[in-house]
Amino acid sequence: MRVRFPERTSGRFPARASGPTPAGGRWRAPCAVVAGAFPALAFPAPSLWWLAYAALVPWLLLVRSAGSPRRAAREAWLGGAGFLLAVHHWLLPSLHVFILVLAALLGLLWVPWGLLVHRLLGGRPGPGRVAAALVLVPAGWLLAELVRSWEYLGGPWGLLGASQWQVPPALRLASVGGVWLVGLLLVAVNTALAALLALPRARLAGLAGLTGCAAVTAGVWWWAPQPRAAGTARIAVVQPGVIDGPVRRLEREETLTRTLAGRGVDLVVWGESSVGTDLGADPALRARLAALSLTVGADLLVNVDARRSDRPGIFKSSVLVGPDGPTGDRYDKMRLVPFGEYVPARSLLGWATSVGKAATEDRRRGDRQVVMTLPSGRGAGLRIGPLVCFETAFPDMSRHLAADGARVLVAQSSTSSFQHGWAPAQHASLAALRAAETWRPMVHATLTGVSAVADAHGRPVGRRLGTDASAAAVYDVPLASGTSPYVRTGDWAVYAALAALALYGGVAGARARVRRSASPRR
Repeated sequence: MRVRFPERTSGRFPARASGPTPAGGRWRAPCAVVAGAFPALAFPAPSLWWLAYAALVPWLLLVRSAGSPRRAAREAWLGGAGFLLAVHHWLLPSLHVFILVLAALLGLLWVPWGLLVHRLLGGRPGPGRVAAALVLVPAGWLLAELVRSWEYLGGPWGLLGASQWQVPPALRLASVGGVWLVGLLLVAVNTALAALLALPRARLAGLAGLTGCAAVTAGVWWWAPQPRAAGTARIAVVQPGVIDGPVRRLEREETLTRTLAGRGVDLVVWGESSVGTDLGADPALRARLAALSLTVGADLLVNVDARRSDRPGIFKSSVLVGPDGPTGDRYDKMRLVPFGEYVPARSLLGWATSVGKAATEDRRRGDRQVVMTLPSGRGAGLRIGPLVCFETAFPDMSRHLAADGARVLVAQSSTSSFQHGWAPAQHASLAALRAAETWRPMVHATLTGVSAVADAHGRPVGRRLGTDASAAAVYDVPLASGTSPYVRTGDWAVYAALAALALYGGVAGARARVRRSASPRR
């Protein structure tokens, strides 16, 4: 008679996940969706930023307790879909049912993260495995964020680190490692809390993880250099408000801009799609804008959304206009909003135009970023870096503009289609993050709000123009000199996370080969 002893669970690899699993686990799927959606409350409009430090814990605990890797992968997928739906729910009026399809597809990006959570935190892990999880679980999360940040998959809107746009220590971290470093530390804190709550054998490792995150934040706060003050620029934002039709909108923009005469502004910024006719094809409009610039005594940065007269197709372009007309400085938007400005793989997905407000014709892309130099007025010589709409969500674009010599980042946007949702506040919050990353103040001008300005530290400058405002506001924008560590070193936090994942994959693969070679042949 052979006696079988129960298999021993090592501190490294669990024989099975611990914890009760109800029959069928029917409650786990909806719980995964809700747990994944929970962190969305840290973003504007709720802006419960402090929630981000623990919001992933329910999701982590659910995935680690899954009865199998397959179930863990499913719950990570459902949670990822829930997160994307919650953060982007304001797209529902435009995309309708298609947003469910997109969330389901992009939610798959969290499957590798879920498998990591289950492997490293499942069962009864010891301190060593939890210590590895404190590095690898945040790295797996960043990998999901990095892939979905590809512009053709929707871009980096709703990165977890972006929820900390109003937290000074987080903004200081962003100046060193960008939004990616902030996100890594947030997930590490959540992982450490999950270990403290659910893993008695590894609570010391969890406590060490929390201490380490606090030490890194404190170290950066005290060590990281800061931008040096370098004068001010007086910049006006014109927000016409909700107005039907491009003709009436232009009239309102002109009326508001005339109120700026005599106020000593260096630059006047209009929002995205503020001009609906190509200036090259409309001499009368060019003359009107030139006269307006002369009246105010400052250059105008307008945004033209129209079919070009010199090239085929529709472009969204930032155009600088002075007293003599367009200066020749023009930036054509490079990164377009999927479905809003073009339909990816239109031959396959063109049906989206019949169920939502997807673009009926694809807009064209620019091919390079542009730093403009103001040619006239009090602001002559000031170098500005324009971005259009959701390009402010891409850290690399503002970083390149700062590296190319921009002194002020200028964002022209419009979220009028989502006026009563979270989108306007979410969009405006990105100004603080991009400013802190680059040490360059950002002016975020919109058609219908929220318009806002942030200084080189990411702090607010002046009053925000909400979605109920139709006004012209003047901001004394503090300029800064110096190069931030993030602009200088780039996405080192991303490369470090990917290196950690590659190392883990290599070690795990080597151990698997050793086990196979050591097992007796039958």
